[in-house]
Amino acid sequence: MNRISAAFQKYSSEKKTFVIPYITPEFPIPGVTIPLILALESAGAAMIEIGIPFSDPLADGPTIQHSSEVAIRNGASLKRVLAIVKEARTKTNIPLLFMGYVNPILNHGMGKFCADAKDAGIDGMIIPDLPPEESGEFRSLCTQHGLSNVFLIAPTSSDERIRYIDGLSTDFTYCVSVTGVTGSVNTFGSNFDGFLTRVKNNTKKPFVVGFGIKSREQVTQISETADGVVVGSALLQAIGREKSAEAVTAAAKQFLSTIV
Repeated sequence: MNRISAAFQKYSSEKKTFVIPYITPEFPIPGVTIPLILALESAGAAMIEIGIPFSDPLADGPTIQHSSEVAIRNGASLKRVLAIVKEARTKTNIPLLFMGYVNPILNHGMGKFCADAKDAGIDGMIIPDLPPEESGEFRSLCTQHGLSNVFLIAPTSSDERIRYIDGLSTDFTYCVSVTGVTGSVNTFGSNFDGFLTRVKNNTKKPFVVGFGIKSREQVTQISETADGVVVGSALLQAIGREKSAEAVTAAAKQFLSTIV
């Protein structure tokens, strides 16, 4: 059993809220990534999604776009991020996911990227701009290196497509709460609960929900049907103005305490 499936099993058996914070490495200041990962774990995170900074993050709203710009200025190249994750892995056993876009991966070399990610201690991948139908080579490389693949289910996905995406995803799927970018909504649409029920009825693996989640009330609502939530933009906003690692980690813990 890998770290991802073990985490889902553990949190389900203990009836704990399965929260996946999203972080951008080296945001808001250089050197904060590892302390932030450890702080989020101690505050109750079940898994951590690490966004690979990219100049054109199409699925992300202004907050994560800004965090990527800051991170790149702070030296968060792909090579540097891999090194940071490798060091972090010596201090924690929490599941770590990469969320990244396909261009930097192709530039690095798809096979080399998967090998380097595995060597660094990454457990799985979310590549939002890699269509599932075109993911065969990448999925094969991930399987070769023992990496999980996570694909996205949208509110517009048909039942047939939901089943297809669930079948391609390795340990769980990622359900997008809105047809938009990250951090783009304050409330969910009137059909949201029905959408989650439809996903539940057409998936065999656990599924988590992300995009626009920023309150305990939303987490409680989602957890009635889904297996977990992803919190990104709201967390980045909570830590974005801090100037020291101590202040960043304190703000992150405080924010997560309002969610978990």
